[in-house]
Amino acid sequence: MNESNLMYGANVHANGIRQHYLRYGGKGKPLVLIPGITSPAITWGFVGERLAAEYDVYILDVRGRGLSSTGPDLNYDLDSYADDALAFIAALGLKDVTLMGHSMGARIAIRAARKEPSELKQLVLVDPPVSGPGRRAYPAKLDWYTESIRLSRLGMSAEDMRRFCQTWTDEQLQLRAEWLHTCDELATRITFEKFHTEDIHQDLPHLSVPALLVVATRGGVIQKEDEEEISGLNPAIKIVHVPDAGHMIPWDNEEGFYKAVSVR
Repeated sequence: MNESNLMYGANVHANGIRQHYLRYGGKGKPLVLIPGITSPAITWGFVGERLAAEYDVYILDVRGRGLSSTGPDLNYDLDSYADDALAFIAALGLKDVTLMGHSMGARIAIRAARKEPSELKQLVLVDPPVSGPGRRAYPAKLDWYTESIRLSRLGMSAEDMRRFCQTWTDEQLQLRAEWLHTCDELATRITFEKFHTEDIHQDLPHLSVPALLVVATRGGVIQKEDEEEISGLNPAIKIVHVPDAGHMIPWDNEEGFYKAVSVR
């Protein structure tokens, strides 16, 4: 069995909450990875293992997920999420950070980079939802998330999870079945709703940090017209496509994902 690049998991108090993270590699410039709406940090561990070849990787449990603070007393809006990420970076004293986000995490990265770009070196925006006021709805359905979360709270097997993630491997299903119960249903519901009421497009013209937009070719989240609009708002954003991949890109085409983000 190959030796893991996982160094440790830890917690830091930042932006008034407990933020849990996993650290991989420990060498190179820091990369902070913000997962999507129902993806605790551990579910991105296989990506952290690979990214650790070039980066000092920190994968976050976003508030309301995993082992970070959760509960109905917290805010689950884009500004709060972005402030968490920036406070995390500041608390650990990270400099020249590559901020990578997937889906919800990419929206958070965009807002964080507009708010405070000083410690950021580059952005990697992996298939962010481009829904918002007056825009095309995000293609996923809220019930897909809430039903699976409720079942996971009761206890579910990898086989139980298969009907929600039909193309995943047994190992991926097992990990999601184990950890999904740590994703707060209220946080998920609010975030999903805010995919349609918060607009990231207003932030794009103001990004001063080099940005790479990674698009799933069969995800249905970002379409050609969306790419054209994004390029119009900020021509400096580089766009790359991952073939044979749905929205959960590394799960569908792992090597294609690493090629897109230039990791060997």
